[in-house]
This record gives sequence, C-alpha cells and structure tokens, in this order.
Amino acid sequence: MSQLHSQTAAITPDYISHTQLINALNLRDLSDQQQGAHAMQRLIEEIEQVLMVLIPTLLIQRCQPKPLVCIRDNYDALGYPAEGAAREARYSRYLDNSHMLRTQMSSAMPSWLRSWRTKPTQPIAILHHGLVYRRDCIDRWHCPEPHQLDLWLITPKQQDSVSSEELWLRISHAVLGRTLPKYSIERTATQHPYTENGQQLDIKIGHREYLEIGEGGLINAKLLAQHGWDPEQYHGIALGLGLDRLLMLRKGIPDIRLLRDPEPRVQQQMQDLALWKAVSRQPKTERDLSLVVDNTLDMDLIGETVRETLGEQSKWIEELKLLSTTPYEQLPPAAQQHLGMQPHHVNQLLRIVLRHPTKSIPTQLANEIRNRVYLALNQGIHHLA
Repeated sequence: MSQLHSQTAAITPDYISHTQLINALNLRDLSDQQQGAHAMQRLIEEIEQVLMVLIPTLLIQRCQPKPLVCIRDNYDALGYPAEGAAREARYSRYLDNSHMLRTQMSSAMPSWLRSWRTKPTQPIAILHHGLVYRRDCIDRWHCPEPHQLDLWLITPKQQDSVSSEELWLRISHAVLGRTLPKYSIERTATQHPYTENGQQLDIKIGHREYLEIGEGGLINAKLLAQHGWDPEQYHGIALGLGLDRLLMLRKGIPDIRLLRDPEPRVQQQMQDLALWKAVSRQPKTERDLSLVVDNTLDMDLIGETVRETLGEQSKWIEELKLLSTTPYEQLPPAAQQHLGMQPHHVNQLLRIVLRHPTKSIPTQLANEIRNRVYLALNQGIHHLA
C-alpha cells in the first residue's frame, strides 16, 4: 500500500485497473496528425518554424513516444528524489512496480540523450509532444490528460557565441512571442530536478490571477554527464509547455472541454488558429454539497474520484469549486456528531457546476449526479436531501 491515510488510499489505489489503462490509451492525442487534424498541431508547427529561423543550422527531430514508460525514466533518470511528492500514487498512474503512464513528456529525454553514441557537431533539438497522465481538479483550465510539448536543445559550446542563460531567454521569448503574441510572460524562479536556474512561465488572465503555461531552464550539467554528454563541451535548455492552455489562450477558447467537443460547430473551429467564435451555450446548473472528508484529500484527488464515479457524465461538469473548509476542532460538538466526523476529518462545502455542451440537464438528473458524487466522497454520516 502507498504511504497514504487509509481513507484516501481507498479512493486512489496504487495501480490503475485494466479498464482505466485501456481508456487512457484509447484517448485521442490531439497533437498527433495521424489521429486527425487539429489546431494544436498548428501551434507545434509554429514552434518548429521559430527554431529554424533562430538557428538555421539546427537539426530538429520530432517524436511522439509511447505513453507507457519505465518509472526510472519518468523520475529517477531525471533526478527526482525517491521520496518526492510527485511519485505518490495520488498524483501518478502506476501499472506495476516498474511501469507507469507518463506524467511528463520529459520522460522520453533520458533515452533520447543515451541514443547519441556519436555526438553531433551542430546544434540539435528534440520536440516531444503528446498526452501526459495525471490526477487533476475539475475546472475550465484542467483535465487529467493534458497535452504537453517538451523542447530540449543542445549545442556544442565551441560553436555557440551565447551563454546558456542567453540561449534560454532567446528561445523561450521567441517561442512564446510567436505562439502567444498578445500576452506578456511572467517569469518566476523555481526548481526542477533536471534543470538549473529554472523558471515557471505564467500568463496574467485576471486582475490577480495567473495561469501557468510552462516551465524550464538550463539542462542540468550532471544530467548531461549522466547520459553521456560532456558538460564541458555541450550545454542546452529544456522547455516544457502546456499545449491545451496555449491553444485556449491563442484562440480565446473559454473551456478546455471544447478542445474535444464533438459538436460540429465546435470541431469546425478546431482546424486552425483563428479566434474562437462563441457557440450557443446551455444554462449551467449548480448543486452544493456539505462533505466530511479526510484532511489529506485535495481537489486533484476529488476530481479523480468524481471522474471515476460519473464516467462519461463527468464531462458535463464545468467546474468543481471548493467554497470552504472547516477543520474538525472548529466545529461545535453537536455538528461533529451530526456529521459523523473524526479528528482527522474536515467539513468541506463543494459546489458542482454542471453544463452539458448541447442540451439542458433536467433537475432530477442533476440531483442524481449530485447524490452519486456525495456518496462517493462523503466519509461521515450520509444526509441526502
């Protein structure tokens, strides 16, 4: 069993089921041209064009590696600590003790680095793109299988007249300037296991709201050496971008679910990078739940549990919004007893926002969805209306 509280572990098992695996592998990759045209592929083409203009001698490789990876390549070979929180089963989808569905496109980079037995004498870049598999909250910006693009660029130092820092700023500025020309980028220092001088890249989308669109930095010299590259002779940068969010910002798409919406009027607009034209939307329906849950349960786990519980109907949820959280000790004894709470519990007020893309949701059906979510999440005494 994983190192989780028993209540939480019951919601999220260590290994995904065969059905979960099949569903994940059958999900269409919107970045893959062989699976049908999509506007996301135009963004990737723009990024490739930027690189060719900036560095005319650059050798560019594009690759879509398989989603099943070794845990070693997803974490160990990239320098993640053995006790790192990212490894927890609540955030990662494990198949067994050695394999998993990748959580990041960087998982393909160690094997790519090792594949170069004869090192190139010119700058090289690899573009890896595809689906990554996580457990995530539910709102208009998040989904559990987002698309990610990783750009790693390595160049011989003796041929490069700029420093690693200058190379990072030049590449990241040019790529984002091309793909998001109407936005300014906020850079925040952060740490990554496989980079040095790492930065998180955010876009301001509200008065005080920022949206992360990527991260990266200088490729860690120790990582290069570990996989056969002499850091005295080579240096490079690593840039990871969230393709779903890039596309939403570029086109002005208000909801991540629209990227896969089968409605013909929507799909017609997913063929190019033209600005989004609003399609008539159905009214939203809201239901509030008072829940007793373990104090370790976060919105990512709640989102995963709701998706598992509702199946296809989970796609009708526009957002799960946490309105308030009250610890056990802040409630009067009568409320603790009424709710069936224990000291490790909290009382959460959760709002379900329902909006079907093409039809209204009847009141009775909305109530049934509310009740199923309540029964799946509530760990105290059930009080259904």
